[in-house]
Amino acid sequence: MLKKPSFTLGIEEEYMLVHPETGDLVREAPESLMPAMREKLGDQVTPEFLQCQVEVGTRVCQNVSEAREDLSRLRKNVAAVAADHGFGLIASSTHPFAEADQQMVTSRERYATLENDLQRVARRLLISGMHVHVGIDDDDARIDLMSQAAYILPHILALSTSSPFWRSEDTGLMSYRICIWDEMPRTGLPREFESHSEYMRHVQTLVDAGIIEDASKIWWDLRPSCRFPTLEMRISDLCTTLEDTLCIAALYSCWLSMLHRLRLKNLRWRRYSSMLIEENRWRAHRYGTKEGLIDFGRGRVISYADLIDEIIELVAEDAAALDCEKEINHARTILERGTSAHRQLSIYNTAMQETGDSQQAFKQVVDWLREETLNF
Repeated sequence: MLKKPSFTLGIEEEYMLVHPETGDLVREAPESLMPAMREKLGDQVTPEFLQCQVEVGTRVCQNVSEAREDLSRLRKNVAAVAADHGFGLIASSTHPFAEADQQMVTSRERYATLENDLQRVARRLLISGMHVHVGIDDDDARIDLMSQAAYILPHILALSTSSPFWRSEDTGLMSYRICIWDEMPRTGLPREFESHSEYMRHVQTLVDAGIIEDASKIWWDLRPSCRFPTLEMRISDLCTTLEDTLCIAALYSCWLSMLHRLRLKNLRWRRYSSMLIEENRWRAHRYGTKEGLIDFGRGRVISYADLIDEIIELVAEDAAALDCEKEINHARTILERGTSAHRQLSIYNTAMQETGDSQQAFKQVVDWLREETLNF
């Protein structure tokens, strides 16, 4: 009999540090910053590739309520330490106007190796993401569910978008972060494997060839974590609003739970070709929730509102079992008032109409991001 996964939950978020008076990024973090954060949060906070970034990770949470409590604590404490150093904190996958070339890389051997290996690609990584870990204890179950769960990745991306701007430009995309990230090797949709051992053989081939040190250098949108017995979702933008983060985490958890229910009945979600899912992935990072995604069964584009209603209905049993019905239904609220990307664009466009000053308009976007990051 198949063992039921633990469906524990862990969330990682990467924040950016800004100067409150200008809204620009902090180029060089003071040496006292990280020790002060670690004093409050221990190993739940770590430096990131660039000195203007900070990463946090929740504890292993049994449900979304625990994740809410822990992530709230992390955001508050990181913001408090940042404020003690004269900085603000924003949760957004890109900064509206900062220049990547002006940022300083954190002094760590791992990051120096990454920069040397990837060159200009690494130096453009002025982006932040959010990763959601769901506990799937069985190795082969993780691989089986990974291939089936790929279908939902564009839907998750669309609902999380927070990166419409890049270097003082409205990019016309709701998730420009994806464009930057896709320049990296070993990114994009997960590949399909018949078993965990087959997956590990492929990883070992790259390790033996000296291409990667371990599976942590495989950066797919969805991957088996090499540190934890989890299936790690990495496609989403970083949500500015805490409630949006929890909605994304709940949606992903419930989708895996639904797939497991099918597995217990010797059924499975239909596997669609990567060509089709890639098309929805493009639509998600170009349009977000506004232009709909392709329903492959019906062979046409369906509005995102209709798609999310169908998804919520599909996972209703799972949302009840995992005690996250409120968080799942928050997806409809996101649609009504817009993702972070929609709201950033609205603030910018309104400010431009009022003042005609793009610098001031971008500053207003940063001010909103700072406020909304801690609005819980």
